[in-house]
Formats: sequence, structure tokens, C-alpha cells
Amino acid sequence: MQSLNILQIDASARPGISGVDPRGSHTRRLTRRFVERWQAARPQDSVTYRDVGQQPPSPVSSDWIAAAFTRPERRDEAARAQLAESDMLVQELLRADLIVIGAPMYNFGLPAQLKAWVDNVVRVGVTFGFDRSRQGEPYWPMLPAGKRLFILSSRGDYGYDPGGRLGDINLVERGLSVPMSYLGLTQTHSIAIEYDEFGDERLRASISAAEAAVDALVAELARNAAEVVEREPVMA
Repeated sequence: MQSLNILQIDASARPGISGVDPRGSHTRRLTRRFVERWQAARPQDSVTYRDVGQQPPSPVSSDWIAAAFTRPERRDEAARAQLAESDMLVQELLRADLIVIGAPMYNFGLPAQLKAWVDNVVRVGVTFGFDRSRQGEPYWPMLPAGKRLFILSSRGDYGYDPGGRLGDINLVERGLSVPMSYLGLTQTHSIAIEYDEFGDERLRASISAAEAAVDALVAELARNAAEVVEREPVMA
């Protein structure tokens, strides 16, 4: 049976897990539940864990940009050192079939730590191609086809889903799905916990609904795991 690779990323600044630790993270609760349910169904699959909330990647700098836009064969030791962390994060993304990201809403968008991860894996010549002489669109995705992105979020208010009362100012899912689709990762699933700032029965109901949605999604995909991922290269 073909095994799959899961990349689990937690981005919450809160180190604990809600329901277990005081003031714990709802998104960590959902990512842990997703991975535990998946491993119970498919113990042969591997998991790579990255906690950008507690160990954030370095933000992009001018030296990083200069190194990234230098051809690999022309990079000196300093340039290679600038990209070492990015190279590691990119390799984790390339190896993953399922990318499970706990992405809490901070001021309507992504935590800075998670945005730093995005900026480190969006790499010209590595995860997307660019050729100004190319006819038509000069950009193309370079991630292998078939990867799936799972965005497990939490927010303090309610109505952030598309068409909801606050849907237009929800930048979390788009903050991930847009750059990831640019790289070729176009299959996205989103589940969120709402009402965190209310802390009443509505929050408890939202947690239960989100956990049930995670369970149902994992059960459906794990049953058809052979079709979840088709490892095919994206052609330029």
C-alpha cells in the first residue's frame, strides 16, 4: 500500500491545546485531531511536524532576496547559508502529500510567523517558474500535482465564511490558498472554530462542529487515500 507524507504546521502563538491546557490553542487542537485521526486510519503514513508559532522562520531580508534570485551555480557560501532554512522548509513542502496548517486569525489575517513560512517557500525556480520570454503567462507552478492543503483556523467572531457577514475581511484562507495555488497546490479544504471571544455555548458548539467536520473529512479521504494524491510533475 502506498504511503503518504503529512506536513503538520502549527502557527499559534499559544503553545498549549484548548480543552487540555489553560488558554490553549484551538488550531493546535484541530491539527492534532486531524493527524491523530489520520494515523489511526493509516498508520503507515509519515508525519513531519513544524511549529512556526514557537520557532518562527526568519523573515525575508535583502540578502535573502539577492541569494534567491542568484542562479544556484553562482551562489557563494554566504548566499547558500542565507537560503539554508528556506531550502529545508521547501523540501518539507515538496515531500508532503497532505499539508495540514493550523492558522489562527490575527487581525483578520495570518500570524506573522506563518506569513514568514509562506515567504520562505515561495521560491523562484524552485516552487514556481518565471521566464519573461515565455509566451503567454510568464509564471508557472512547480509543485507536483495532487497535493492537498488543509487550513484549520479559529477566529474570535462569527460569519467569516464566504458570503458571511464578515466574509470580505477574512484574509486567513486566502492568505494561504492564493500563494499555494500559485505554486500548484489547488486542492484546499478549510474548517474553522468561531466565537472564541464570546466563550459561551456558541463557542462550545462551534468546537464540536469543527471537530466533527475534521473527523468526517479524514474518514472520507482516508477511505480513498489511493486517489488523494497523484504524484505527477507540473510541466512548464
